[in-house]
Amino acid sequence: MKWRKPIIAGNWKMYKTAVETRAFVSEFTGMLSNRTLKCEVVLAPPFTSIHSAVIGTAGTSIGIAGQNLHWEDHGAFTGEVSGPMLKEAGCSHVIIGHSERRQFFGDTDETINLKIDAALRNDLIPIFCLGETLQEREAGITFEVVSRQLTVGLGAISISASESFIIAYEPVWAIGTGKTASPEQAQEIHAFLRNELRLLRGSEFSDSVRILYGGSVKPDNVCSLMNCEDIDGGLVGGASLKASDFLGIIKEGTEKD
Repeated sequence: MKWRKPIIAGNWKMYKTAVETRAFVSEFTGMLSNRTLKCEVVLAPPFTSIHSAVIGTAGTSIGIAGQNLHWEDHGAFTGEVSGPMLKEAGCSHVIIGHSERRQFFGDTDETINLKIDAALRNDLIPIFCLGETLQEREAGITFEVVSRQLTVGLGAISISASESFIIAYEPVWAIGTGKTASPEQAQEIHAFLRNELRLLRGSEFSDSVRILYGGSVKPDNVCSLMNCEDIDGGLVGGASLKASDFLGIIKEGTEKD
């Protein structure tokens, strides 16, 4: 029986200006005003909208995440954002290794390892993304791929507590495509990842670390995913851009009796 507190995180990608963020947060927090949340909620706006999100969620339990960070804390890295900058801006979390970062911006397992280390040393909770492409799944190497990503991404990094670390399994073929891994497919990979963690870090860590599913999560499929033993929440993309849809995912995924 799982006892890990679920997390629903919304990744806004390159959507929402500061003005749009203020409007969303005002609407969303209003919807939550008389509701006792049974999960942790995290929003990941674009860098330019972080300040608006932090101000708008002040006094709530909603966490704010950066969508990426550099592995150095400062330096001549034009266009990059560092861990200390995100922390000072009010972030509690940061997404690392999203498939779009891997695909379009050159993130590798090795640089992701450096970024996870940077997040932890700056007291940011990494949401460490991994997952296979359609070609890799069809080639039958899904387990090999996610095992490598997990092992290299973690490396020798010291993680003091499982509460300060989150994994998000995101099958690349299901991101923004409308396709979703079946609950059976998702559970199979989540269980595999938890067992790999057990081998790498021991049972206490693996049993308590939370593993999210990301890949076209919507109100109509989140419940069946969340009912799986090893799925502890969702990393939500497009469906997190509308307050009512995002609240629907929270309700369907975590508030069932």
